[in-house]
Amino acid sequence: MESDGSRRVSDLGTLKAFGHPLRMKLYRALYIARQATASQLAEQVDEAVSLVSYHLRKLADHGLIEEADRAGRDGRERWWQPASKGLRFYDEDFSDAPETAATHSAVSRLSFDQQAEMYRRHLDASRSWPAEWRRASFGSEYLARLTAGELGALASEMDALVRRYEEQARAREEAGDTEHRENVAFHLYGFPFRT
Repeated sequence: MESDGSRRVSDLGTLKAFGHPLRMKLYRALYIARQATASQLAEQVDEAVSLVSYHLRKLADHGLIEEADRAGRDGRERWWQPASKGLRFYDEDFSDAPETAATHSAVSRLSFDQQAEMYRRHLDASRSWPAEWRRASFGSEYLARLTAGELGALASEMDALVRRYEEQARAREEAGDTEHRENVAFHLYGFPFRT
């Protein structure tokens, strides 16, 4: 586990287990909910409870999620929670062989496609949000000439900033400040390119 509480995924089996479209959606939904049952998650992803239960068990088999210390009303319902404060995937962990590099690229593309689809849905529904949310929402593109070291430092600073806001928001919510809170996605990419 990384010092910030996130898990660095560095083995091919776990990468492949996570790299399923429904499992990515379930992990994201569970991360936001903090704790949920298969039934609750099935409603969110519009899939059968039995299928969701199967995929949750696969995520659990690889230590990505775990059972929560919370019993269902009748004692039969399993509650799940993320096993860490997020997941990290680094190219360097999957560059030793063509199969691992290809799998890492495929999982990264799938993740990006799901993130782009989330943003498309937001754009399609943006007029339905109150004005304060429309003003607060943003999309930006920054172009700079940096070294690899500078890009890495920027990534670390951005990560620390976002995690600080996330932790503050969770603490406030746990203290009862739940009014006007919404799920917020923040996607940021930093990569070299040539024109």
